[in-house]
Amino acid sequence: MADPRHVRLLIVGSGPAGYTAAVYAARAMLAPVLIQGMEPGGQLTTTTDVENWPGDTSVQGPELMMRMEAHAREMGADIVTDLVTRLDLSKRPFRAETDSGQVWLADAIILATGARAKWLGLPSEEKYKGFGVSACATCDGFFYKNQEIVVVGGGNTAVEEALFLTNFASKVTLVHRRDTLRAEKIMQDRLFRHPKIDVIWNHAIEEVLGEQGVTGVRLRDVRTGAVRDVPATGFFVAIGHAPASELVDGQLELHNGGYVKIEPGSTRTSVEGVFAAGDLTDHVYRQAVTSAGMGCMAALDAERWLAAQPMTHLGETLSKTQDPSPAFSHW
Repeated sequence: MADPRHVRLLIVGSGPAGYTAAVYAARAMLAPVLIQGMEPGGQLTTTTDVENWPGDTSVQGPELMMRMEAHAREMGADIVTDLVTRLDLSKRPFRAETDSGQVWLADAIILATGARAKWLGLPSEEKYKGFGVSACATCDGFFYKNQEIVVVGGGNTAVEEALFLTNFASKVTLVHRRDTLRAEKIMQDRLFRHPKIDVIWNHAIEEVLGEQGVTGVRLRDVRTGAVRDVPATGFFVAIGHAPASELVDGQLELHNGGYVKIEPGSTRTSVEGVFAAGDLTDHVYRQAVTSAGMGCMAALDAERWLAAQPMTHLGETLSKTQDPSPAFSHW
């Protein structure tokens, strides 16, 4: 095992929040280290056309994230391809253990681990994952040329997935358990106008049907209880995302189903010296641009906090003059 490495600022997770934090922290001469995580670039790497990023009328998600990573590197951030498997926030320096066996000790941490796709939780869904069941159209859509596909969901993600899949499929059926969509109106207009897309309202997924792979989806009418089968060789789950907060569960204050709670108007968490940004904290907006803005805030908050700490105490446990209580216990 390699010797522990000590850094002033460790950023856990990539994506718009992590990379933006790295840019600002590097410019502040904090020599930040960013550990990318399991999916470098985050959710945008599985998105096709991004049309709401300021300055780009349209840009591919993976391209945008490559540009952000390159920007952070150019500013001087150390980008590490690894996965943090354990965090200890009980004392400073904070301790992060990674999949490669490297241990990092950090005076301050910015968490930007984002969110990951939610699943329905059906046994049949789990059975056919990788055999016709997917949560990433950009990853797997190519395999369904001239085939029929079912997408479940009602938000932007579901509509984007359905529209993207029309590039390959002969027919796309969107299933939603309500009678209206939550997606942006401009996205809904595109969906309703597309000749390859049908929408089934007021139905829930009862079961994924299959043999060697997916052959269809069994639906249940949420009003009448009637059951019907829809043939399909691909089933895409697009029902939203859950915050990736497992590393800090029991160490930081969480709320709203696992999102890291931050002090209003800042990125400070319930542990002093730990900051959080992006979809890990945001259960309201969940946009790339707001995540980037929070990444900026987190870097500035961390810079100011580090500047206020006596240098003799950085890299040690809490000093006697510091208040070990949660950063916003005064709420």
